[in-house]
Amino acid sequence: MARLPQQWAPLIYGIIQAAITTGVATAIATLQLTDFKLRFVEEWLFAWGLAFLTMLPVVIFVSPLIQRCVLALTFSPSGEA
Repeated sequence: MARLPQQWAPLIYGIIQAAITTGVATAIATLQLTDFKLRFVEEWLFAWGLAFLTMLPVVIFVSPLIQRCVLALTFSPSGEA
């Protein structure tokens, strides 16, 4: 299996996280609007694609800000930075 350089890890993490989160959220929302048949799959794939393309840039660009906020709001018990 081909592997990517470690420098790509944040981007890969963001892609996977956005895919899973939007997949679950759109499946729940789509199930509320349709019954669980072929129409569900079609509607879910469209909704997921739209949600993923919308959320991926948000996840990629907002993640560093969230990480800085978390670091600012927490501390290490051992006193390390």
